Amino acid sequence: MVICQLPICWAERKMKVTDLIRGTGINKTTLHQLCKGELTRIELDIIDRICEYLEIQARNFY
Repeated sequence: MVICQLPICWAERKMKVTDLIRGTGINKTTLHQLCKGELTRIELDIIDRICEYLEIQARNFY
């Protein structure tokens, strides 16, 4: 199971979801579905843009 911890990252940086939307250009619905665990698939490009904007790294799972 994959658990999204984006809300924790936002809270640590005192950000709002709108900051991430503006900074990454990712659709609001996509971000909300990602946080709720409702997405069945996600493009690696989206993960990359989120990580780059938040200056974090996705954990290596290979």
